[in-house]
Amino acid sequence: MDKDTKKTTIQMAYASSIGIFMVVLIFGGLYLGVFLDRKFDTGYIFTIFLLVAALVAGFRNIYMLIKKIPDEKPLIKYLKSEPHRKRPPAKEA
Repeated sequence: MDKDTKKTTIQMAYASSIGIFMVVLIFGGLYLGVFLDRKFDTGYIFTIFLLVAALVAGFRNIYMLIKKIPDEKPLIKYLKSEPHRKRPPAKEA
């Protein structure tokens, strides 16, 4: 397996794990909240609290996964350093 294929495979694995984390956390928090509300007859207190906590945890996991992805070369800086992208000289009036 060459280097580009391996890198693409790793990036696709990261992308799919982000979706799986979000789904498992949100539905897990929702299920646990509904279960606790029915058990203790508290209305929607646990459901709302655990759903918000699951959303926060899910977005934190997304942030941590994105931060973990190696950044070899910043795209904008790379494009600006290309020689064919230089501005032409200004016309004299």
